[in-house]
Amino acid sequence: MNRHVLLIEDEPNITEAIRFLLTRDGWRVDAHANGADAVEVIRKARPDLVILDVMLPGRSGIEIIRDLRHSPECRDLPVLMLTARGQARDREMAEKAGVSRFMTKPFSNEEVLDAVRDLYERAAGT
Repeated sequence: MNRHVLLIEDEPNITEAIRFLLTRDGWRVDAHANGADAVEVIRKARPDLVILDVMLPGRSGIEIIRDLRHSPECRDLPVLMLTARGQARDREMAEKAGVSRFMTKPFSNEEVLDAVRDLYERAAGT
């Protein structure tokens, strides 16, 4: 099983922690830190799942998810959105834009693993 996640996150410590956690769980993890070209990177990478930060340099995660949902090849792509600001307004904007799941930082390793596994299984129909 070659499960592939693309992590769009500009904080190096979070990137490395998630990469380590998911790699140990059998995922191939690629990372990207800039929002400006994230949609293009996602389209080229064709991951099984995207983990997307809300606040990125160049472009916000909300804008990125909106573009993904308007793109036929990425419309159904599972997206786990991360944010340091767990305000209800952020969650509402993310859900309205089409995010699959929303998670507030800090989060536990188990929360990330459970969310990623669940999103992947739902997308695969298992």
